[in-house]
Amino acid sequence: MFDLVQAGGWLMVPIILCSIIAAAICVERFWTLRSQQIAPRNLLAQVWNWIKNNEMDARRLRDLRGNSPLGQILAAGISSHRRGRELMKESIEEVANQVVHDLERYLNTLGTIAAISPLLGLLGTVIGMIKVFTSISLEGTGNAAVLAGGISEALITTAAGLTVAIPSLFFYRFFSRRVDELVIGMEQEALKLVEVLNVDRSVDSKKPEIAQVATR
Repeated sequence: MFDLVQAGGWLMVPIILCSIIAAAICVERFWTLRSQQIAPRNLLAQVWNWIKNNEMDARRLRDLRGNSPLGQILAAGISSHRRGRELMKESIEEVANQVVHDLERYLNTLGTIAAISPLLGLLGTVIGMIKVFTSISLEGTGNAAVLAGGISEALITTAAGLTVAIPSLFFYRFFSRRVDELVIGMEQEALKLVEVLNVDRSVDSKKPEIAQVATR
């Protein structure tokens, strides 16, 4: 393995670093973007039960914010529901934008690696071919070892760059799609909360605890 890296030249170093970073991002995103961690099942039903039973106090609201990204969005809606449907939606959207930003963390880096890895390989190819032609111009075609070394460097870096770029691009697309699915799911849950809390404004007068929480 070391001989292969050495034969590829110094450009193998940034390519290997890109592969390590890409692998670390993939592992981290697989762990972070789990459905149960982002949008726990039945969380909205639990929240609504708290509201109906007048159990939604400041402590529960604080716990809800720390529960999950979906919990942060629902907590924002509950805190602002007294101000009307539109302001409630605005509060949810503000928190949702931050949540989406967190979900997309490192994806730009992964996409950048997918883009620059083949370019690094191409640069290695160009450098290797320059060495080949320089050797030919100085020594002719008689020195097979020098020619083979230049060609080897050109081919190895290209292969290494593509080996890093292809899975990086695949997982970039995969995680982007995953984030989109999670965001759509959380958006639907938030809209359900908005509709439920605004079906009948008279429900607010029956839930003084919510009103107190919303003003804190």
